[in-house]
Amino acid sequence: MTTESAGPRLLGPAEVRALAAELDLRPTKQRGQNFVIDANTVRRIVRESGITGDDVVVEVGPGLGSLTLALLEVAKRVIAIEVDPLLAERLPATIAAYAPGQVDAFEVVLADAMRVEEVPGPPPTALVANLPYNVSVPVLIHLLTLLPSLERGLVMVQAEVADRLAAGPGSKTYGVPSVKAAWFADVRRAGAIGRNVFWPAPNVDSGLVAWTRRDPPDTTATRQEVFAVVDAAFAQRRKQVRAALRGLAGSAEVATAALESAGVDPTARGEVLTVEDFSRIAEGLTRARVQ
Repeated sequence: MTTESAGPRLLGPAEVRALAAELDLRPTKQRGQNFVIDANTVRRIVRESGITGDDVVVEVGPGLGSLTLALLEVAKRVIAIEVDPLLAERLPATIAAYAPGQVDAFEVVLADAMRVEEVPGPPPTALVANLPYNVSVPVLIHLLTLLPSLERGLVMVQAEVADRLAAGPGSKTYGVPSVKAAWFADVRRAGAIGRNVFWPAPNVDSGLVAWTRRDPPDTTATRQEVFAVVDAAFAQRRKQVRAALRGLAGSAEVATAALESAGVDPTARGEVLTVEDFSRIAEGLTRARVQ
């Protein structure tokens, strides 16, 4: 038997449309359903992700299985989290038909990825997904929080979200997603994806974001405390951080004291601060409230 015949066959436009017709499926914007119909694109995503035969991969929103099949060409195991019961129920049959040799390496979980509380089997090492664009950031942050075993990943998201996730301090696109992602990982832009590889074609451009897990900042503040500071700092972007944090701190005086003890200029704006700065501010707020 040749390697090609032993490995998964991938879905093309005809196969995707035939599966959708069989299920009487009409892709919904509400669930961000845009199915990839190009085999070269899913292979590129897998290649860019850097996964190997040792990886246990979590995929979110597998849909009809285009990326799932490409992941099964390489990964040791794939766990797909799908919120749509119709799609989740059909997926195992698609894997059996297109990747019979990998059936035992695949499992589907019927769940909302923003609310899932556990993933079955051995701890996953990578996250590779075409994330639903309307919930991509909260899903990514939730899974990074839930699954500390995740070492790296690659996600496809709306292009402007990809820019935000990968942005550094001082950039126009730097904001809440940038800082929260930086708490968990080193993040970088990993390319663009054209609209014509999807069915139906989305009315937005898509981008790839790669990340590698790193230790969070060394801080006595909790992640929730730091993220509360981040949310407050960017709630009114043009405000000086002293004014932006007044509500969270309880007063302008407490906010100023916290910033000064953190070594941060109270007249600075949130978009120039690093995740380490926000961590020190959260510590400073705790100290200022105690005094």
